[in-house]
Amino acid sequence: MSLRAKIRNWLTEKYLIVIRKKQDFSVLGSFNVSFSRIIIMGVLSLSVIFFISLVLTRTILRQWFDPVYMETENTAKILMLSDIVDSLSVAVSQKDAYLANIQGIISGNGVLGKESLADSIANKPDSGSSKPAAFKPSEATLSILDEFNSAPVEYSNPMDISGSSFAEAFFFSPIKGVLTAVFAPQEDHFGVDIVAKENEPVKAIADGTVILASWTLDTGYILSIQHSNELISIYKHNSVILKKVGEIVRAGEIISIIGNTGELTTGQHLHFELWYKGSPLNPQEFITFD
Repeated sequence: MSLRAKIRNWLTEKYLIVIRKKQDFSVLGSFNVSFSRIIIMGVLSLSVIFFISLVLTRTILRQWFDPVYMETENTAKILMLSDIVDSLSVAVSQKDAYLANIQGIISGNGVLGKESLADSIANKPDSGSSKPAAFKPSEATLSILDEFNSAPVEYSNPMDISGSSFAEAFFFSPIKGVLTAVFAPQEDHFGVDIVAKENEPVKAIADGTVILASWTLDTGYILSIQHSNELISIYKHNSVILKKVGEIVRAGEIISIIGNTGELTTGQHLHFELWYKGSPLNPQEFITFD
């Protein structure tokens, strides 16, 4: 018998499968099978399983099995994150411009120009590092700078802001002593001078965040705190600064030691200023120093 005939007989030869009960061996059913039928049923079963799997990967299970779907989703997330990063970059640039101009006002340099703005931010003082960080102003920073240039600093009478949320708030006295110079904005003296005994601690007037802790030629060791409601307090001529930029301070917390530093000092004292939305306030209207 040839090999082809043997294969044909093997495929077409039928077998009887009988199903019986275990107890009495009674016949429950029977059916004929052959290897050819088994092969055909297997191929059909695999085809059905493949078709169902294909449908599922294109519909319900697409997010787990379709690489194109995953790539599209990841691309959308990357674009969204990129927009967020761009927005944060603009916000940071605007904040840097704002702080740079505040520091310019504090140090007596006024509102910075476009060229000096980059130098100021690049050399922004940080008590924990001596190396200035490189900075290149962006278009957003320059646009904020234009707004500062178009809005000159003006003196605000305390009565004009009596209805603000901090007008009735309690402020700690930064130091107890004798006033030797009062608030006189017409003479470019935007704060008060308080004389106290040597090594007297200086305290924060309210809760806030340190935005400047540095040394300038005119004012010596200087520290500035950003409070709520756009209120800023400034402490000049200190002998020692005890806080760093970015630190959160509480009302009444010691932040520095009174001193006699800077070329504009006339002896050991604290020069204290209050600024609201870029305009100076008379500290005596809010704080008692004696």
